[in-house]
Amino acid sequence: MQQFIRQLAQENDFQSTCLLKILRAIQARYFHIPKAAIEQLAPILNIPRTQIQNVIAFYSFFHFEPRGKYDILISSSITDLMVGQKELIAYFAEKLGVKIGEVRADGVVSLNNTSCTGMCDQSLAGLVNGYAITKLTKARIDEIVENVNKQLPLEQWSRDFFKVEDNIIKSGLLLNQKPIQGEALKAALERGLKETWEEISVSGLRGRGGAGFETAMKWHYASEEDAEQRYVICNADEGEPGTFKDRVLLNSYAHSVFEGMTVTAAFVGATQGFIYLRGEYLHLYDKLEAILEDRRKANLLGKNILQHGFDFDIEICLGAGAYICGEESALIESLEGKVGIPRNRPPYPVTSGYLGKPTVVKNVETYFAAANIAIHGGEWFAAFGTAKSKGTKILSISGDCVKAGIYEYPFGTTIQTVLDDCGATDVLGVQVGGPSGTFIANNEFGRKLAFEDLATGGSFIVFNNSRNILDMVHNFSHFFAHESCGFCTPCRVGTSLLKKQVDKIVEGHGSAGDIVALEELCQLIKNYSHCGLGQTAANPVLTTLERYPELYQNMLKKISYEPGFDLDKSLETARRLANRDDAAAHLAQVEE
Repeated sequence: MQQFIRQLAQENDFQSTCLLKILRAIQARYFHIPKAAIEQLAPILNIPRTQIQNVIAFYSFFHFEPRGKYDILISSSITDLMVGQKELIAYFAEKLGVKIGEVRADGVVSLNNTSCTGMCDQSLAGLVNGYAITKLTKARIDEIVENVNKQLPLEQWSRDFFKVEDNIIKSGLLLNQKPIQGEALKAALERGLKETWEEISVSGLRGRGGAGFETAMKWHYASEEDAEQRYVICNADEGEPGTFKDRVLLNSYAHSVFEGMTVTAAFVGATQGFIYLRGEYLHLYDKLEAILEDRRKANLLGKNILQHGFDFDIEICLGAGAYICGEESALIESLEGKVGIPRNRPPYPVTSGYLGKPTVVKNVETYFAAANIAIHGGEWFAAFGTAKSKGTKILSISGDCVKAGIYEYPFGTTIQTVLDDCGATDVLGVQVGGPSGTFIANNEFGRKLAFEDLATGGSFIVFNNSRNILDMVHNFSHFFAHESCGFCTPCRVGTSLLKKQVDKIVEGHGSAGDIVALEELCQLIKNYSHCGLGQTAANPVLTTLERYPELYQNMLKKISYEPGFDLDKSLETARRLANRDDAAAHLAQVEE
């Protein structure tokens, strides 16, 4: 172990910023992070032992106690539950002879649930030793169990288990472009970097991760900072349940994504770039490394790129299972080898990002779009979309539809058009933007995809009238409680209380006062949380309660009240009470 750990540290130049990479290697070798490994690693990297322990505790894919030689995780997002996840994981557990959440007595296999793995278009999906497995059925499970019991190495398993399809159903302005190695970078350099920036500005390109910040402005701010070093980061940690577009872009359009990063670096003066790849996309790692190496050989990365006198290279950093690391400052903390807790802002990453230096952080789709704008120009892109939302949006569509997969639409497209294209009928509602987004009812399908109407990072989950929307709310409330980083009390405690309150109502134990308490709790979490996770964690409750209050009311216990008691008036009084303690006391009286 001592020799192995020292070799790992040496391969990573003894840099504490590489802690996640080192811990992933240790976990793969020993099926957990042994205490002895922590003791040996701390002095080698010159960091406190407690920092390593905190990192292990923070990320879902690291463990203090041994997992099985085959560690199997089954996705438990709402789209998985919709295809019978509970039944299939129970079947898996029975066939393997192991309880969910435990390691089999012989240490060969462990089985557990996990958050969305980015395979919603080919559910039921999961991971085995970090590698994606898709389209699980009882027949496939039987084959996997046989392989596990024979202790057959993963390399000898059928490749069909690990097949991940792109499922591009509808391509448009961007997806129709065939990536040509070096084309975007050469076009940008021939036009001139300042002129290319002006094309990005003319295009109106805004961040495609959900926030929608203007890309040209972010480039400008980073380039204006007085600093010897700058960084460019690609956020490929698409952990929002129901989102998988970045997975497809990295699989089939990686050259364009890397071109977009390189053009950005050339303009802002960055010499180092990172792509933060979510841990669930381990299957893409080797392929992306090979593409980067091809680009170095073609002088599209490295020293004196295309003989234009600038240096730039890209390093892939794998996450370890933390939804919060999709937030840009938490992602930067993770890149630095720390727990992924969002920073206070300001300062913003463009002025003080990675290692305190100016840093441009953009989403995979944004860099993909930037590369194509560098080739075709800003007006080409701006000709599509709306006045405030230029270009197109790539959607990950899943749920109750005939054709789940990837779709590209000009901004301004109606929700009804999307539903027609994907074969969704008898629709109850759509969750736009994942759990942190907005649930819309079937009387809102005339609304449009646009920053000024329905903004989304790309998740689009369809629910038909056979579904109980409270099942979705229940699933999402558990998701947020699990994924809270724990930094601030409103989110750490609030999401846990929210989960319990939703459980109480969904299980039929709630009363009228619980609905009022639920709304109040949602507002506290939304208004006082430190970062976007907490600020949006109540959205599934708030947006469904607004549209389908009767679903919540139908779950309440039937209570008989004394004659003359006006429940609605009493609840309204509770809502209007300014003092929270008075409101709580009044609610207690109402419930009694």
